[in-house]
Amino acid sequence: MIRWLTEPVPRGRVAAFRTLIYLFVAADLVFFTPWVRTRVNVPGDLYQPLLVGRLAHLPTPTPALVAVIFWTLLGLALLAASGRAPRLLGWSVCALYLEWMIIAMSYGKVDHDRFGLLVALAVLPTVGRARHGDPTRCEAAGWALKVTQVAVVCTYFLAAWAKLRFGGLDWLTGSVLARAIIRRGTDLADLIAQVPYLLIVAQFGIIAFELASPLVFLVPARWRLWTVGFFYSFHVVTFATITISFAPHLAAMASFLPLERVRPIHWLRRLRRRGSPPALG
Repeated sequence: MIRWLTEPVPRGRVAAFRTLIYLFVAADLVFFTPWVRTRVNVPGDLYQPLLVGRLAHLPTPTPALVAVIFWTLLGLALLAASGRAPRLLGWSVCALYLEWMIIAMSYGKVDHDRFGLLVALAVLPTVGRARHGDPTRCEAAGWALKVTQVAVVCTYFLAAWAKLRFGGLDWLTGSVLARAIIRRGTDLADLIAQVPYLLIVAQFGIIAFELASPLVFLVPARWRLWTVGFFYSFHVVTFATITISFAPHLAAMASFLPLERVRPIHWLRRLRRRGSPPALG
C-alpha cells in the first residue's frame, strides 16, 4: 500500500497540477463562488458553522472579515500558481480557502464537489519545489497526486452510498432526474425525458458508475486515461442536461492526467522563435 501511495511521478506533473489548482482557486473566488461575499448580508444567527468551524471556534462572518479573506486569498492564490514559496503560500491558500468554504457551506447547504479540491490544497504544500517540465521522478509528488485521486474517487463512491442510505432503492426507481429536469433542465434534457424509462435507466447507470469508480485504480495504465476521460464526459452530459457544474471536482480530477506534457510557456517560446526573422550574415 505504501509503495502504491508513493509511486514516483515526474515533478513537472505536480508543478503543472499545482498551477492549475491555484489558478482555479482564484477563478473560483471571482466566477464560481462570489456569492459567498453576500453571506454577510443575512442575520448572523443564521450562521450555523460546520463541525470544523465549531471545533476551531471560528468567528461569525462580518463584511470586513469576508473582504479580507477574499482579497488576501485571491492574491496569494495567484502568487502560489507561480510555484514560488510552495510551502508558505500553499499552506496559506489552504487555510484561507478552507475558511472560505466554511463560510459558504454554513448556511444550510454543503456541496460535495469540493472535497477533492480541498484535499489537493492540503497535500500540495508537502511536495516542495517543483519546476514545470522537470522529468525527475519524486515520491512526494506521487503521494500528493495519489491522495488527491483517492479523494476524487471517494467523492463518487460516497455519493452513491449517500443516495442509497437516504433515498434507498426508491432513488433508483423514483423521479429524481425528472424533478431535476423540471427545476433546471435544458432543451436536451427535455428531449431525453420524452423517451420512456430512459431516466430510470440513467439513475441505475449513475449509481453503477459511482459504485464502480474505484476500478479506475485497477485498470491497466494504458486504459486509465480513457477511464478518466469517461469520468469527464459524465460531467459534460450532466451539465448539458441539468446544468449542474462540478468544476472544483473536475480540477482535482486532473491529478490523473500527465500534465507534465502541458507546457504552454515552452510552446509560446517555440512559436516565438519560429516567427522571429532569421539572423543576418
